[in-house]
Amino acid sequence: MSSQKRNIAILGSTGSIGTQALEVIAANPDRFAVEVLTAQSNADLLIQQALQFKPNCAVIGDESKYNLVKDALWAADIKVFAGKEALAQVVEAESIDIVLTALVGFAGLEPTIRAIKAGKHIALANKETLVVAGELVTALAKEHAVNIYPVDSEHSAIFQCMAGEWHNPIEKIYLTASGGPFRGKSHEELANVTKAQALKHPNWSMGAKITIDSATMMNKGLEVIEARWLFHLRPEQIDVIVHPQSIIHSIVQFTDGSMKAQMGLPDMKLPIQYAIAYPERIYADFPRFNFLNYPSLTFEGVNTEVFRCLKMAFEANEVGGIVPCALNAANEVAVDAFLHDRIHFLDIPMVIESTISSIANIQNPQLDDYFGVDELARKIACEKLSIR
Repeated sequence: MSSQKRNIAILGSTGSIGTQALEVIAANPDRFAVEVLTAQSNADLLIQQALQFKPNCAVIGDESKYNLVKDALWAADIKVFAGKEALAQVVEAESIDIVLTALVGFAGLEPTIRAIKAGKHIALANKETLVVAGELVTALAKEHAVNIYPVDSEHSAIFQCMAGEWHNPIEKIYLTASGGPFRGKSHEELANVTKAQALKHPNWSMGAKITIDSATMMNKGLEVIEARWLFHLRPEQIDVIVHPQSIIHSIVQFTDGSMKAQMGLPDMKLPIQYAIAYPERIYADFPRFNFLNYPSLTFEGVNTEVFRCLKMAFEANEVGGIVPCALNAANEVAVDAFLHDRIHFLDIPMVIESTISSIANIQNPQLDDYFGVDELARKIACEKLSIR
């Protein structure tokens, strides 16, 4: 890596990944500079971050908070923009080296595509971008000679295991899952779980939406679909194994039967740093793993009849076309409804399944198809919830 600083645009800087990325950047001021910060509605934290890191510009998605942010950053000579289109445009700035897409959900798709078309390398923490439009996004990245560096711990693990091995074919990958807060529970035991219980992840500190996805195991299902496109795999080459300790982050099996695993304590700052510093590993003072603290690493299968979201994601990956897009949209609506106490935990897979079955598949979809089906699936899911 050259001595020149890398200018980073962080889309979603006030979320879990965004704030941890800023911790990594703050610890390495000689290597990284913040060029752009964006947030949807958390204006107070965006202002605080911008005053600390002095980006060239900041974007607030909620246009009603534009004046608040602009007035707070005026004296610091930081440009301020607002709205969805500004978010998509700002990634095209010539001064940006890497765009860290840390937005939650479908909202990450358009700015990621715009960044790729502008020739920006992508550090991807927004798995929904590849879940929804993996074929399109990876083709665009190839066309524009853009690298996509995975930030999800599981995909970062696969990426790290593949270092020096890209010429060797993968036989299979295993994405590890903690099992979430309800590992080993029966369908009956899940009937009355509370939001507070679902938000209490045993190993990882994440945003609310991703934490609920982990509880339903949809998060792992989305990762399965994402892995297909990141690593150019067939659906049958991807499996999930429960590993409650979250020390082995994923495994690659090669055609000779040999397996590589990437290990470490559960800390998202490590894959973030690896993505934005690649191909160099740089020093970090993160806590070190001690084998004596983990004398037993265990593995279990997944009961996809209980965790139906994972089963639906496997099926969507197999069918392909527009189905993963509909799956993602319905899941976003259902999870939001659960977080707002409108539905029960087990209603989440029911809403998703019912929505998917109402939408005709489109093979080889174009960009407009993704936006159209996302909108349609959300409308149908809301109708299933009787939300107006």
